[in-house]
Amino acid sequence: MANLFANRMQNIQKSFIREILKVTQDPEVISFAGGLPNPRFFPVEELAAATAKALAKQGRQMLQYSTTEGYGPLREFIAARYAAKGVAVSADEILITNGSQQGLDLIGKIFLNQGDTMIIERPGYLGAIQAFAMYEPQFLPVPLLEDGIDLDTLEVVLRDHQPKLFYAVPNFQNPSGVTYSEPVRCTAAQLLAHQNTILIEDNPYGELRFAGLELPSLKNYLGDQAILLGSFSKVVAPGVRLGWICAKPEFIDKFIIAKQATDLHSNYLAQCVVAQYLQDHDLDAHLATIKAAYKKQCDLMVAMMTELFPEEVTFTRPEGGMFIWVTLPEGMSSLALFDEAARLKVVFVPGQPFYVGGGGENTLRLNFSNCDEAKIEAGITHLAHAMKTLLVRDRTLQPI
Repeated sequence: MANLFANRMQNIQKSFIREILKVTQDPEVISFAGGLPNPRFFPVEELAAATAKALAKQGRQMLQYSTTEGYGPLREFIAARYAAKGVAVSADEILITNGSQQGLDLIGKIFLNQGDTMIIERPGYLGAIQAFAMYEPQFLPVPLLEDGIDLDTLEVVLRDHQPKLFYAVPNFQNPSGVTYSEPVRCTAAQLLAHQNTILIEDNPYGELRFAGLELPSLKNYLGDQAILLGSFSKVVAPGVRLGWICAKPEFIDKFIIAKQATDLHSNYLAQCVVAQYLQDHDLDAHLATIKAAYKKQCDLMVAMMTELFPEEVTFTRPEGGMFIWVTLPEGMSSLALFDEAARLKVVFVPGQPFYVGGGGENTLRLNFSNCDEAKIEAGITHLAHAMKTLLVRDRTLQPI
C-alpha cells in the first residue's frame, strides 16, 4: 500500500483555509478567514431572469455538449472589456475555465516539468501554490514590498535561474492586499523582457478598486510574453465557477488540449446564463455598488485596527480587493493568536501557509469583504483583546 499513490501526492496538503472554514459553520463565529465576496451583492433575481431568458432562447442548445473554448458571446464580452482597458486581444485568445483555479492547473499542466523553476510572490496566493505544487516545480520566492515585488531580488533571481514562469497578482494581492505601483510594473516588465520567462498575471480582484488610480496591466508592457487569468467569482458570483485564460493562440491551443483531457468544456449552461446577464445589465453599475460597500467595510476595519491594535502591530492599507495583511511583533505567533482569538469566537488565516519554504510565523490575513459593519466592529475588538493578552503573556514569560 505504501506505493499506492503517485509520488506528487506525498508533499501536498489539504487547503489550510478550507479546513479553517469548517470552524465558521458555527453561527456565533465572526470569520475574517475566507476569501469570500459578500453574498448581499449576488445578483440572484437578475441571474434567475437571465436563466429563464437564455433557456427560452436556446434551451436545448445550451444543455448540449459544447466547444472547449467556451461560449462565443461570453468570450467576446471578455475581449471587449480588455480592449476598453487598453489590452488588445481577440475572443480567439480567450479560453473559458472552471474558475481561475482551473486556469492555474492548466498552466502547470502544459508548462511545468518536475524541477522546473518558477517565481512566486512571498507571501503568495495559497491556491496557486497548491495548484503548481502538483507539478513539482522548484519555487523561487521573491518578497513583496509595500509597492510590489522586490525588484532587486527579482533581477537576481531572473539572472541566476532563468525561471520558466513568474506568477504574480499585481492588483490587491492575495494575501497581502499589496498593489504593484506603476514604476514597479514598468521595471519588472523591463527585467522580464530580456528573459524567456512567461508572466502569469492573475487578476481576480482588479475590478474591485475603490481608491486610487487604475494601473495598466503588465500585459501592456509584455504582450504575448504574459498570460492573463480572470474570474467572474468576485464580480458576479463564485458559485457559477467561471473564469478564463487569455493568452496568444499558440498557448491557447495547448490549453485546449489539456482542458479536453480534463473536463471537455466548462459548464455551458452557466456560461450562457452569465453572458445573458451581462448583456442585459450594466456590470459597471453593479461593481460600483460592490466597491462602495467594500470601501466602507475596509475603511472601518482599518480605522478600528489603527485605534485598537497594539502599536507594535503593523498592517497594509489596500486600495481595493478583499484583504488586509497584518504583521505581529517578532516572536509573536499568529497560530497562538488564532487559538486565543478562536476562544473569543473570531477566526482569521495565519500567515505561514502563504510562505513557500517556511516563514511568516508572525503574520496573518484578514478578509473585510464578507462581514457587515457590526461584525467588523465586534471582531476587531475581540482580536485586539487577544493580541494584547498575548503581548502581556509574552512579556511575562521573558527572562529578567
